[in-house]
Amino acid sequence: MTPRDVPRTALVTGAGRGIGRGIALGLAEAGFGVALVGRTRRHLEEVADVVRGSGGRVVVVPADLVDAAAVADAVSRAQDELGGLGLVVNNAGVIEHAETDLVAEDVEDVWRVIETNVRGPLLVSRAVLPGMLAHGGGRIVQINSGAGYSASATYTGYGISKGALARLTTALDAQYGARGLVAIDVAPGVVATDMTGAMPMHAARETWTAVEDVAAMVVAIGEGRLDALAGRFVRVGSDTVESLTVAAEVIRSRDARRLRVVGYGDDDPMIR
Repeated sequence: MTPRDVPRTALVTGAGRGIGRGIALGLAEAGFGVALVGRTRRHLEEVADVVRGSGGRVVVVPADLVDAAAVADAVSRAQDELGGLGLVVNNAGVIEHAETDLVAEDVEDVWRVIETNVRGPLLVSRAVLPGMLAHGGGRIVQINSGAGYSASATYTGYGISKGALARLTTALDAQYGARGLVAIDVAPGVVATDMTGAMPMHAARETWTAVEDVAAMVVAIGEGRLDALAGRFVRVGSDTVESLTVAAEVIRSRDARRLRVVGYGDDDPMIR
C-alpha cells in the first residue's frame, strides 16, 4: 500500500548545518514546505532566511531531540503550521570524539553517540506516526551509514547506533507498511561537513559526495518515486534514483538491501 493524500511538506532534523541544511534547501527548492528542527535557533534561522528568500514555506522549531516532550511539541507545531507532514528526514546525528576501538574509547562518549543517534529518530518517528497514518501514510527517511550494515574497526558507538537505526527502519516497515508508511535508510556517502572534516580517516580525501545529490535522493523519496524500496537501504553515490528505479524489481524479488542474517544455503534453518 502506498501513501495517499500526503501533504507536500517535510520535517528535517539537524537542519541548521551540513547535510541537514542541504536536504532542507533541496526540499524547499522542490516545492516542499519545510520544518527545520535542531538545537541551535541561529543556524536554523539562517537556513530559513534562504528558504524565505526564494519564496518557500518554512517554520523554525528549535528542540533537543533526545527530550521526548520537546520532540512532541516540535512535531505538533510543525504539523499545525504546515498543515500536516508528508515526509520526515531523521538526519541529526553525532560521532565519537576519538577514532579508535572500544577499549580505548571513553564509554560515556560511546553512549552519547548511541543515545543521540537512536533516541532522536525513535522519538521523532513515534511523534509523527499518528498524523501520517491519519492522512493514509507518509514517508520517513533515516540518514544512515554503511557503518550500520558492515563492521568497522573504529567508532563503535556510531556503528551500533546506525545498525539500530536500520532495525528501526525495518520495524516501521513491518508495523506500518500496510497502512501506507514508507521508511527508507539513506546513506549519504561522504559529504564534506564539520563532522567528516574532523575525522582522521578522511584527512587525505579528495573526492566527496555532493550534498545536492543527497538532497535529490531525498526529494525522490519524498515524491514517492522510490516507494518500492520501503524498508531498505540505499547509498548516494553508489546508487542514483534512476539506477534504483531500474533495479527495484530485482531488489524486491531477492529481498535485498535489508539488515538480516545471510543463510549458508537453502537448507539453513535460519532462512524462512
